[in-house]
Amino acid sequence: MTRSTRRSRTVALTASAVMIAMGATACGGSSGGSGSGTPGKGGTLTVLNKADFDHLDPQRVYTTEGSSMDEEIVRTLTGWDETGSAPKLVGDLATDTGTPSKGATVWTFHLRHGVKYQDGTEVTAPDVKYGVERFFSSDINGGPPYASQWLVGGADYKGPYQGKELGSVQTPDKYTIVFHLNQPVADFNETTAMPGWSAVPKAHDTGSTYDTKVWSDGPYMIKSYAKNKELVLTRNKYWSQSTDPIRQQNVDEMDVKFGQDEAAIDQQIKADAGTAQTSIQQWPIAGSDLAQLANDPALKGRYYKIPAPGINYLAINTTRVKDLRVRQAIEYAIDKTTVRGAFGGSAYGDYATTMLSPGIGGYKKFNLYSANPSGNLAKAKALMKQAGAPKPTMSIAVENTPTQEHFADAVKTALERIGIHVNISPIDAANYFSTVNNTKNQYDLTWGDWIADWPNASTVLPTLFDGRLIKKNPQANQDLSYLNDPKVNTLIDKAATMTDVKQRNATYGQMDEQIMKDAAVVPLTYMNFSDMSGSKVGGVIPDTILAEPSLVHVYVKH
Repeated sequence: MTRSTRRSRTVALTASAVMIAMGATACGGSSGGSGSGTPGKGGTLTVLNKADFDHLDPQRVYTTEGSSMDEEIVRTLTGWDETGSAPKLVGDLATDTGTPSKGATVWTFHLRHGVKYQDGTEVTAPDVKYGVERFFSSDINGGPPYASQWLVGGADYKGPYQGKELGSVQTPDKYTIVFHLNQPVADFNETTAMPGWSAVPKAHDTGSTYDTKVWSDGPYMIKSYAKNKELVLTRNKYWSQSTDPIRQQNVDEMDVKFGQDEAAIDQQIKADAGTAQTSIQQWPIAGSDLAQLANDPALKGRYYKIPAPGINYLAINTTRVKDLRVRQAIEYAIDKTTVRGAFGGSAYGDYATTMLSPGIGGYKKFNLYSANPSGNLAKAKALMKQAGAPKPTMSIAVENTPTQEHFADAVKTALERIGIHVNISPIDAANYFSTVNNTKNQYDLTWGDWIADWPNASTVLPTLFDGRLIKKNPQANQDLSYLNDPKVNTLIDKAATMTDVKQRNATYGQMDEQIMKDAAVVPLTYMNFSDMSGSKVGGVIPDTILAEPSLVHVYVKH
């Protein structure tokens, strides 16, 4: 999943270990903030974000920030309890983590009784079925691909708006939901912890405008939402702690303000005056501030460093940059030291040479290109010469933030040295992924970051490099390098059917190596995400699944 500056969209120790997928955080229980005061009920938490959420509609959201905020509003079939030393999968709407049968091709979940929406009506299995069916409508695009990949009949189903149902999702009674899959999926119950596997009551579905009208069955509901300005959440009075094993309802309101400059947010929270004391950020600290803030002893207790099994990378569009030698030259030419500097230096993460990060099942240590992170200019120039010394002009897509623009400048400077001219295309951060994921908007080079959707290589490489999905998801294409290599596709199919974890992981390692042989991407850094809160914010849990500061237990000190 990515992170809007931690790409959303999001991998693997063991199935129960880190889920780093959506941008992830350090393990570990609640960390309070520093400062005096006891955990209290009431008050307002202010969330300062540089941009609005790409989506909050649970079937469309695929960024870590949006998914983290959705945890306050919607409940999913399963979820992650992150109060212990490692994330633990638990039942959320469901009473437990589901029961597989018929070789993990059928999954059954039983819903808790008494979970209520914001109007006091009860959440039922048909509401979850309807929610999942929304994934398939072309009006509800941008979300993860798993429902259409795995549910029987998903390839031809077009969503519920023409009155048609998906037969492979069955609700034998009000509290039971059964999914029939077209292949064995041993970790399907980790997929169901993602926001889209949640209930949407048909009567309150507003289709493509549901982003601002999400109907709550969580502790908080939308009070008001002015896009790109402010979202205010208030208590859902029908939510009950006794039915919810994951969340608490400590503050009265959450006030999310959008549109301030990244560095301005950092400085405000650092200064810790006025409402900044009860504020938190969801986007990571700006690259220009990170090195200084990471080492500031005064921030101890309210600085969260969340290691993400995630990767920050540059995708090379293989259908536009067709010559393998030119792509290999780019691999050697990029100076990862200046690139990492734009994101904040060593505090941001270690240099990457692979697309799977250490700590993910399937990770294999290798490096096909420069041993020196600052690149190998001689090798890059030699490859350009072999390619006939072209002098191409290339476009690079980045978010329109100072951090990303500094990153783009670093790429431009490196590539000019080998005769490639670079035009920078800055894109509004709130719409970045919906823009670059639409096949109508193609660039030669595209910045991306990815955090596993749950702790497994299966949520990284197949999602980012299965070329057959490009045509299938033209408005939600995650394959930013447009790679469609039969060798990679064959390995994807092979890994999907493997039940032996060691064999499967070895296949993912092989796949990673083939992708790098294709020079489809330049891996830049294995990411950490760093965020801060004010001194009167307590109960923040570093969420290693989303690489976000989780707000599920947050409170304001009085």
